Amino acid sequence: MISAKDITLRFGKKTLFDKVTVKFNPGYCYGLIGANGAGKSTFMKILSGEIKADEGEIAVDRGVKVAVLKQNQYAYDEYTVLETVLMGREDLWKVQQEKDALYAKAEMTHDEGIRVAELESQFGDMDGYTITAAAGELLEGLGVETAKHDWKMQQLTGGWKVRVLLAQVLYAKPDVLLLDEPTNNLDIRTIDWLEEYLNSYEGTIIVISHDRHFLNHICTHIADVDREKVTVYSGNYDYFTAASKQNLDAKMTENVRKEKQIAELKAFVARFSANASKSAQATSRARLLEKIELEQIIPTTRQYPRLFFKEKQPAGKDVLNVKSISKSYGELKVLNKVSFIVGNGDKIAVIGPNGVGKTTLVKCLVGTYQAEGSDLAQWGVKIDEGQAAWGSTVRLSSMPQDVKEELTRDMTALEWLRQFAPLEEGQVIRGMLGRMLFTGEEQDKNVKVLSGGECQRMVLSRLMLEGGNVLIMDEPTNHMDLESIESLSTALAEYTGTVVFTSHDQDLIGKVANRILELRPDGTFTDFKGSYAEYEDWQALEAKKAKEAAKAGANRVLKK
Repeated sequence: MISAKDITLRFGKKTLFDKVTVKFNPGYCYGLIGANGAGKSTFMKILSGEIKADEGEIAVDRGVKVAVLKQNQYAYDEYTVLETVLMGREDLWKVQQEKDALYAKAEMTHDEGIRVAELESQFGDMDGYTITAAAGELLEGLGVETAKHDWKMQQLTGGWKVRVLLAQVLYAKPDVLLLDEPTNNLDIRTIDWLEEYLNSYEGTIIVISHDRHFLNHICTHIADVDREKVTVYSGNYDYFTAASKQNLDAKMTENVRKEKQIAELKAFVARFSANASKSAQATSRARLLEKIELEQIIPTTRQYPRLFFKEKQPAGKDVLNVKSISKSYGELKVLNKVSFIVGNGDKIAVIGPNGVGKTTLVKCLVGTYQAEGSDLAQWGVKIDEGQAAWGSTVRLSSMPQDVKEELTRDMTALEWLRQFAPLEEGQVIRGMLGRMLFTGEEQDKNVKVLSGGECQRMVLSRLMLEGGNVLIMDEPTNHMDLESIESLSTALAEYTGTVVFTSHDQDLIGKVANRILELRPDGTFTDFKGSYAEYEDWQALEAKKAKEAAKAGANRVLKK
């Protein structure tokens, strides 16, 4: 279907890929994974032809169509949402454009009339009318409501544009589908829909994602970008982690066995090489010694930050009492009389569709705490109505969705972090940065030039130094690789304090949350005390009850 042979790519003195050979077979879904900077997106661009490798070649079978999720959100600003999706089928789009242009004329010539008839026939043969309806269904599945289908793309925010571009590439129904971070800016329900859609897709899928739950649910194989190579493993991400660890353990065990054998052979040769009666045996063992090769174990590029959150002072029983809070932006009411009580040790995941008010809610909570005299970074907002009363023993640490807002001063990483623990020795600050993968000269980098993932790790370092007994975090896994997300999940699960966080990462929610607060577009909400898995089971049961009740009601009507 599509394959890479002897692909080599260098950037200056750095070799990103060294003679990579890999084949992606029809009907399978490959998760392209690796640490940030390993070259995942670059390798996908090589596959798509956007980047040419220094050496090697990409082979695509004759007649195979390859489609790529486009990252340029402004390329279609002058087109409507539906038109943008329809352009995914270039052949069909060209026929429709020519047909519409002829119909727009006040009068058609005889030849133009014949041409329109030909175009109508082509459009029908290409199943144009049915496929056009399918474009609308794709948009609906991705959460883009019908009312927005006639909007210009320039009217949409970045997150909604990504959904439309995703619909465009899915609409094309290519033989090979290349998706780079398709779940970015998608909410949980939309990700679930995308998982279901991709699982029924018959072509080859190659996808980059930092969402472990997503990879586990769609991938048949994992293509691991590491050590300048791409290695394919059968199974989903969890199978990969188990298999790669098993392979490494097996190599290390084999090396221990070989090293013991080498030591024994060397000892025999040294002892008996000068002994005439055993010189032949010594020579034989010397030859055997030359043939033994240790398994080569190249250090992985993967790095796990060592996160931990520890309360400097435990909070009391009462943490937060939220009573009927509301918040509007102009005429748009985002929150409507939301109430809940937070107890010590609660780990609350705030979930819901995009635009429903999750970020606004946590901003209101932080803003209320700030109003009581905190010196936190000012990313909170004031509530319009209601009350959010914090307990007197609460020491809040918070993390905004856009962490770059905190890192705008002209300071090194070391200087920036020292602000939050001025009494600590410099070695303590350097140690904290080291835990978060900032080593050597990296600690003297200006914070203004840090990457998205580095900014996340800097702000997490601040949270660890502050030692708060309550954490509020808005989309904390943004820009983070799988290793960092795994470390964060473990640290939050082990944290003894209270956490309120928003996230679309179902793996993080499943490992951390012991309570689910789901907000809905109609202003209602559910406060469920239990894990995410228990919440999903409860929802399924409620949906079943509602379906049975509706069926019973319909039967009563029929009997009457």
